[in-house]
Amino acid sequence: MENKYHYALGRRKTATATVRLFPGKGDSVVNEKTFEAYVPSVSDRADILTVFTVAGLESDAFYFTSKVVGSGPKSQVGAIKLGLARAIVEFDGETKKSLKTVGLLTRDPRMVERKKPGLRKARRAEQYSRR
Repeated sequence: MENKYHYALGRRKTATATVRLFPGKGDSVVNEKTFEAYVPSVSDRADILTVFTVAGLESDAFYFTSKVVGSGPKSQVGAIKLGLARAIVEFDGETKKSLKTVGLLTRDPRMVERKKPGLRKARRAEQYSRR
């Protein structure tokens, strides 16, 4: 039996996005807001939708819903992008190679370094005074 949607999880820094990809016409929704309202930046929206062009699919033929928590706007965009790429691979396994060569299936491992004791931040020490 065919699923109604294809589910995937995307992460970036401390942002986590769950994505459900639906084939057909519809409005994409992120955190119960329209995609355009939640991601107001045109460049960020285009960045997310590049996943469809790289996979060789039309973005008009699909819509998605997503729940995103944690981190900031840019990291949430990265999490949605990874989740969408993984959902497309679940929909059509033949797109995996093209998405992987561009690096859309790679989770960005960079995280904030923890603060160490005796320092102001992770590496920043108190300013040294000679006198």
